[in-house]
Amino acid sequence: MRLISYRSGDQHGVGVMVDQNRFISLHRLLPDFPASIRGILQHGMGGLRRISEAIKGNEGDLRLDQVHLDPVIPEPHATWALALNFQMHIDETGLTTSPDHPQIFQRMPISIVGHNEPLWCPNPAIAKTFDYEGELAVVIGTPGRHIPVDLALTHVAGYACYNEGSVREFQGHNRQFGLGKNFERSGSFGPWLMTAEEFGDPKTHRLITRLNGVEKQNETLDKMLFSVERVIHYLSSGYMLQPGDVIVMGTPGALKKPPGYVLGPYDSPRNPGRTRMKPGDRCEVEISGLGTLSNPIIADPTEM
Repeated sequence: MRLISYRSGDQHGVGVMVDQNRFISLHRLLPDFPASIRGILQHGMGGLRRISEAIKGNEGDLRLDQVHLDPVIPEPHATWALALNFQMHIDETGLTTSPDHPQIFQRMPISIVGHNEPLWCPNPAIAKTFDYEGELAVVIGTPGRHIPVDLALTHVAGYACYNEGSVREFQGHNRQFGLGKNFERSGSFGPWLMTAEEFGDPKTHRLITRLNGVEKQNETLDKMLFSVERVIHYLSSGYMLQPGDVIVMGTPGALKKPPGYVLGPYDSPRNPGRTRMKPGDRCEVEISGLGTLSNPIIADPTEM
C-alpha cells in the first residue's frame, strides 16, 4: 500500500495510490480518520490495516496532476539523517567516521518539499555547491525505547525516497553540518510512503539518482555500513522513537566519470562524477520496487 500527503488549495489530506497516477481520497473513504499520515500512525499501526481493508474494490477518484504533493511526513517530530553510511561516499569525500557508531544529524521541515515541487538552488553569491544525495527514508510506526536489533523492523511503518540536498560550503563552516543541510526547500521526500510489508527487506533494493536523466548514483542498499535495524536500536537507546519520526539512511558516492572527461563548471574537483545541481535541472531518486522522487531545480526566489 502506498500513501501520499497532498494538498488541494488550502486543504491537506492523505491519499491511497491505486496505480501510478490515481489515488483515493482517504477523507472520502474514512472521514473519521486524521488528515495526516503522522496522525494516523499516532493512533497505532491498526490504522494502516483498516485503510487496507477499506480501499478494497475502490477506484481512484483523483489524479496526482490535480493536486500538489507534500513531503510524506510534512512535520515530523524528528528527522534523523546519517552521514557517511556508505564506504563509497567515505572514499569520495576523504572524510573519516566511527566504525562503531553512526554519524547522525537533523533536518528541519522547512528544508524539505514533496514530489515534483521545486528545490531552491542557492544564489551563487552565497554558495555554488548544491549537491544531490539520493537516500532511503524510514518512517517509524510504533513508538519504542531501547528497541532490540532483532525487533527493530517491527517498529517501521514504511519507506520512501529522499533527496537530502546539501550545500557543501555551509557544511564545512563548522563541525556540525547544521545550515548546510537545512537551506530552505533544498531537499525532498516522497513521492509516497510504501508500507513495510509491501517494501520488504531494505537490503534487497537498489538506489539510483539521476540528474537530467543521467545516472549519478547507483548502489544496492545492502552496502549501508549501519543497517536500518542498527540505527533504530541506536536512536532508541537515547529517546522514545515516535510515530512519524523519519530516519534518512545516508547516500552512496557518485559514479566516476570515464577517463578523459572534461571537468565542467558544476563538477566536483575531487570527483568529476558528482555534478552539482543548478537551476533548470531535474533530479530523480529511484528506489527499486518503491518508486521515483522527482524535482525540478530553480533559483532561490527570495531577495538577498
